Amino acid sequence: MTVINQVKSYFLISVGLFLYAFAWKAFLVPNEITGGGVAGIATVFYFVSGETVSTGITILAINIVLLIIAFYTLGKNFGAKTIYGVLFLSLMFSFLDVPDFIASQFNESDKLICAIIGGIISGVGIVIALIQGGSAGGTDIVVMILTKYRNISPGKVYLYCDIFIIGSSYFINGDLRTIIYGYVMMGVFSYTVDLLLSGNRQSVQIFIFSRKYQEIADSVLSIKKRGVTAIDATGWYTKEPNKMLMILVRKHELNDIYRIVKAIDPDALLSIANVMGVYGKGFDIMKNPGKKSKIKLQPMQRN
Repeated sequence: MTVINQVKSYFLISVGLFLYAFAWKAFLVPNEITGGGVAGIATVFYFVSGETVSTGITILAINIVLLIIAFYTLGKNFGAKTIYGVLFLSLMFSFLDVPDFIASQFNESDKLICAIIGGIISGVGIVIALIQGGSAGGTDIVVMILTKYRNISPGKVYLYCDIFIIGSSYFINGDLRTIIYGYVMMGVFSYTVDLLLSGNRQSVQIFIFSRKYQEIADSVLSIKKRGVTAIDATGWYTKEPNKMLMILVRKHELNDIYRIVKAIDPDALLSIANVMGVYGKGFDIMKNPGKKSKIKLQPMQRN
């Protein structure tokens, strides 16, 4: 990776973690709403201690052990970016001042709105950091480890890991509504992460019917570097044999296929369908599902 790309990557990590910290400092902490992760634990300690224990210091202390795990499990680059992310986030939680006019826009009855806004902004921030290989530490490390070895939704990992943390927010003021607001925030956060982080990984299956199938196939192969399968087909109206093209691409590549087909044959017929998953070269890798398969493969017997 070039120096410019490295600088860009660290800059985007900083932007993402700034948004994450801003969401907490502006919408969650002032309303005693506890989300998940290390930030959630730090917020609980902050209020239980009578607002004497800095959230930034708590985040830094908890992440020291987790940094070691990230370094050995996910590689040196992830470890370096995690160290940077944890230090940057700790500074943001310690020194970021949110303008008073933001907090003044909401009152006690607006806690639900603050939980939703905080969940959205913090989710967007974490996704920006994760895409660049960065992390805020804490639950992010768990997410990266599990999604590396398992086909599991990142948002669900956040949700499952943080149920206990949010439940402990009851000890802040003994109000069950605090837990409810925390779960609302976590649900919005998880949905935002899944929507943004997994959205571009979704794949589509395209069937193309055109007399210029050879030109279209060659263009897709040379421009998009995607494989194309030509299937024998017969138009029942014309009774003429032809070829139908089948292409599997990421959802964000769909517009490029549109442009290629339209430029070659504006009269082509396209059929597009979402697929649950595509595994193989250029797509997702088949991972261990986590349970031992009960299927036993029997050797083929020759007659």
